[in-house]
Amino acid sequence: MAEDLRVLIVDDDFHVARLHAAYVDSVAGFMALAPAGSVSQALQAIHSLRPDLVLLDVYLPDGSGLDLLGQLDVDALMLTAASDAQSIRVALRRGALGYMLKPFTAESLSQQLRSYARYRRILGQQTAVDQTTIERAKRSLIPGDVTPSAKPRSATEAAVLESLLPGEQYSAAEVAERVGVSRATAQRYLSSLADDGAVEIQLRYGSTGRPEHRYGIPA
Repeated sequence: MAEDLRVLIVDDDFHVARLHAAYVDSVAGFMALAPAGSVSQALQAIHSLRPDLVLLDVYLPDGSGLDLLGQLDVDALMLTAASDAQSIRVALRRGALGYMLKPFTAESLSQQLRSYARYRRILGQQTAVDQTTIERAKRSLIPGDVTPSAKPRSATEAAVLESLLPGEQYSAAEVAERVGVSRATAQRYLSSLADDGAVEIQLRYGSTGRPEHRYGIPA
């Protein structure tokens, strides 16, 4: 199983940061690191922890998150109360992959993170891509903007999709058994179907061990 994407939250409000960390930890495939409360703390944490994604506020006690954004060589999403058009333009110009206004719900952040995970999967499997793949990756960053692909499906991919009953959630191992393929094969096709928006990934917590990824058809 692929390792979880590591997320650093940069917010000077400790309670808000803890809340957002709980939101992150509830999303399959993501793990929140200890939050940073300032620009200086964020720089130290990014240098030492090497997160995959930074969730960044604009208003920080020792500087602007927008200025920090311009210094980062890591994917970043803005989570902030700064609703002025200038801040939004600057954030996007400096490379933010998304911009969410506070307050927001756990589901809103979950959708944004799942979109980011699709973006990573689409661009993470190939060294060279075509323009169609680039456009898919760009669209995948917008929650709700991914529609099931119209491309022809292989017999195995179609069988994996048909094994998922509406309203039910399955592990990769369960799908593999239903289809008659290896777990690794089922996992590969489920990830591809998730990239296309045909399958969604949820998280189920057991009594021991890591949370289990569950796959189902979007409602």
